[in-house]
Amino acid sequence: MTKGWTPERRAKQAALIRTWQPWTHSTGPRSLEGKARAARNGDKGGQWKAEREALREFRQQVSGLLKQQKELLRRMAS
Repeated sequence: MTKGWTPERRAKQAALIRTWQPWTHSTGPRSLEGKARAARNGDKGGQWKAEREALREFRQQVSGLLKQQKELLRRMAS
């Protein structure tokens, strides 16, 4: 017996799965621990996390500077 799936076997299995529709029975995590773990699914950690945090800080700084500039322009206009 050979390993792997033939195109016919793959098509038959796909048709069966479409009749079962397992995605309609999925409920996701129910416990607080499971929900917390699922919330971290996209977290890559490491360097990416540090870069993302640095970007967040940069955006906050830019936002603060833009607010200051807007206030100065408002004062100059009045």
